Amino acid sequence: LSSRFNWSELIPLRLWGRTLGLQTENSQFLLEGMPFRIFGGSMHYFRVPREYWEDRMLKMKACGLNTLTTYVPWNLHEQERGKFDFSQNLDLEAFLSLAAKNGLWVILRPGPYICSEWDLGGLPSWLLQDPEMQLRTTYKGFTEAVDAYFDHLMPIVVPLQASTIHYPLSLQYKKGGPIIAVQVENEYGSYAKDQNYMTYVKMALLNRGIVELLMTSDNKNGLSLGLVEGALATVNFQKLEPGLLKYLDTVQRDQPKMVMEYWTGWFDNWGGPHYVFDADEMVNTVASILKLGASINLYMFHGGTNFGFMNGALEADEYKSDVTSYDYDAVLTEAGDYTSKFFKLRQLFSMIIGQPLPLPPMIESKASYGAILLHQYISLWDVLPSLLQPIKSEFPINMENLRLNDSSGQSYGYVLYETVIFGGGHLHSRDHVRDRAQVFVNTMYVGELDYNKVELSLPEGQGFRQLRLLVENCGRVNYGLALNEQRKGLIGDVFLNKTPLRNFKIYSLEMKPGFMKSLRHIAGWSAVPDYFVGPAFFRGRLWIEHQPQDTFLKLQASPGWEKGVVFVNGQNLGRYWKIGPQETLYLPGPWLWKGSNEIVIFEERTAGRIIQSVDIPYLGRTQYVD
Repeated sequence: LSSRFNWSELIPLRLWGRTLGLQTENSQFLLEGMPFRIFGGSMHYFRVPREYWEDRMLKMKACGLNTLTTYVPWNLHEQERGKFDFSQNLDLEAFLSLAAKNGLWVILRPGPYICSEWDLGGLPSWLLQDPEMQLRTTYKGFTEAVDAYFDHLMPIVVPLQASTIHYPLSLQYKKGGPIIAVQVENEYGSYAKDQNYMTYVKMALLNRGIVELLMTSDNKNGLSLGLVEGALATVNFQKLEPGLLKYLDTVQRDQPKMVMEYWTGWFDNWGGPHYVFDADEMVNTVASILKLGASINLYMFHGGTNFGFMNGALEADEYKSDVTSYDYDAVLTEAGDYTSKFFKLRQLFSMIIGQPLPLPPMIESKASYGAILLHQYISLWDVLPSLLQPIKSEFPINMENLRLNDSSGQSYGYVLYETVIFGGGHLHSRDHVRDRAQVFVNTMYVGELDYNKVELSLPEGQGFRQLRLLVENCGRVNYGLALNEQRKGLIGDVFLNKTPLRNFKIYSLEMKPGFMKSLRHIAGWSAVPDYFVGPAFFRGRLWIEHQPQDTFLKLQASPGWEKGVVFVNGQNLGRYWKIGPQETLYLPGPWLWKGSNEIVIFEERTAGRIIQSVDIPYLGRTQYVD
């Protein structure tokens, strides 16, 4: 075994004169004609600060892995239609080149759909402006958008001969790069609405110069429906049921077996537990998979964080949004620290490879900066006239169809709908609120509307008053058959005493960097009173004497802090919510500065006065995955 799996020469920077690439032959992989097994791990560049990419890759190598897999999130690279961003933390070329430098092969999973517990499975929300949109099909409006996106994405992977875009290195194996395989779409067998779609995606890749081995990825139930000719089928699971890998033989004969997603843990939803998966059971299953001769990819090796508003959601029996942390109980923690899973896997892989593994890098120490006082606040109602221009409309407009961002609509955050009412009565949403609405009469909080609560009583009052609905997009569903129904905000009429409300002022609260910068200079900030009910912005300062280190912000440290979003030096760390399970937000050291750091919190309801910076995360009450 040791000689067969001694891959010391099969690493990107040592393998020259490449012609054959990753091939399949007699139920095994060959790389440049030599027997090869994929020992992979998933890590997503968009969930990890760029400054930490290399650290996580070195830890992959130290664990015994030889391949990195990553998704590519369309909705970050093309946030507005026709405007593409592959810079800074989205610099895919730099990420993949760094993998090559550190001796890792790459399996690229470019979608266009990626699932990944990511808003709308990585699809841009502006696609939903089209009322007839059919996502993940050969519907013309969808394929035209995919084509335009791939026309910008693929030149990064496959530089064009006469390209005006400067990408110095082809990232594909046969051209000297690290990419040994490319996945066609993702788990399409669980969607399977268009039998021509997978062929369309495959050809979209091939026509743009992809020459490496193609793969598909599905759970057992979707395997046969997610196939496409010319691509190797792989399977996703957590529990190795008897005969599961042999089931691959029923859809493709004499091909190597590959587990594209072996789930090392699981993701969490707001209001639920923090899921954990037993380390011994996980490692024993990995050992069993390898004993059967299969290749494997650990999903996730390092989960990272759903920074900003990018978390996805589940919609099975009911809607449940995912938490900010994507710790996933993976091999490395959310902050990149080792777990017992890491050391158990390292021991297993080192025995199979039969070669000494690199020493694990030192872990970064974490800081506890103590209590941070939020000393100033400004009410949302005071911000509106100064910073936000309303859109006036007779009817409610969903978030995606607001005339904003060069006609790309609003993707994330909150929308405030304001209208005038006379008197009180019975307010009914007709289930048109997506996903939560706080209801105010003038500035007085009346209650909430959501999927489960669709009606409220409004108090009677004198004269005309303002009715305000502050609606939060809590995250679009990322998996299942409901993707076409993921429009947010008010998606239809809301009724007062059986009469539909009309004549709205609609304020977009995306909380983008430009807005947060303007907020800093607005007049009206004042000292925080002993008791205050939001919605409002709060701010304070964190002073750091020495080199900044990773830390975790805990908002349950004092009374208050019910639900909202935290910004540090303009970076959106993500959401917090007192219903848990997550109680701390990860704050990477590279996002902090020596000296003064600005903390801004948007709190929907009841604020506290302080937050705590602690050196240990708390992701909530645990429950073992069944």
